[in-house]
Amino acid sequence: MAAQEPTKPHEPPKPVQIGGETLVERLLPHIKKIVVGVILLAVVASIVFGIRYFNQRKDAQDTDKLAAVLEVGHRPIATPGATPDPKNPEFADQKARAQTVLDEMAKQDTNKAGPAVRGALLVDAGKLDEAIAEYKKCLPGPNIEDILCREGLGIALETKAGTEKDPAARQQGLEGALTAFLAMQPAEDGARRAYALYHQARIQLQLGKTAEAKALFQKAKELTPPKELAVLIDRRLANLGAS
Repeated sequence: MAAQEPTKPHEPPKPVQIGGETLVERLLPHIKKIVVGVILLAVVASIVFGIRYFNQRKDAQDTDKLAAVLEVGHRPIATPGATPDPKNPEFADQKARAQTVLDEMAKQDTNKAGPAVRGALLVDAGKLDEAIAEYKKCLPGPNIEDILCREGLGIALETKAGTEKDPAARQQGLEGALTAFLAMQPAEDGARRAYALYHQARIQLQLGKTAEAKALFQKAKELTPPKELAVLIDRRLANLGAS
C-alpha cells in the first residue's frame, strides 16, 4: 500500500488508490465478456418479444378467420313454405348451415374454434362419428369447454343410439350417453350441474327407469336452474305425474 503524504495540521488525508488500479482498469479485462453478455441478452429479448408479437399477430389473424366463419353462420334458416329472397340468401335447414360453416372453417384453416364448437357443428351436420371423435379431444377437466364437450359427447352418443335398429346396440348407445352425462359435471355446485342431472334423467327415462328419472328431474329442479331449463323440467315432471 502506498504511504500517505504528510498532511497539514487539521487537514484530512487525501484518498489514494489501492493496488494502483482504477475501476475502469479493473473492468478492462472483462469488457469483452460484458459486451458479449449484453449482446446475448439483447438477442434473447428480441427473440422473446418477436415470439410474443408473432403469437399476438397470429391470434389476430385466427380471430379474423373465425369472424369470417361466424359471418357465414349468421345467415338464417329459411322458413318452410316461404318464398326465397335472392338478396338475403338463407340455408335450407340446420344441417345445411352446419355443413357450410364446417366448409368455411376448413377453407380458413382456423384453429380458434375448439372441439366443443366443431363437435356441435358435426352433430348438426349429421356426422355423428366425427362429432364423437372431436368431443373426445377435450381433456377431462373443469373448464367450461371441457364440460360442454362431455355434454356434447352425451348428446352425440344419444343421437346415434336413436338411429340404431338393433335394440341391444341402442341400449349400449344410451348407456354410453349416460356415462358421458354422469361425467359431465360431478360437482354439486359446478357449472351446468342442473343440465347434467336433466340429461341423466332423460336417458334413465329412455332406459325405462322411471323412478330414477323422476328423482333426477326433481334434484335438478332443486338447484334452481335457469328459466329455460326449469320449464323443461316442470314439463317432464308433469308428464310423469309429479308435482
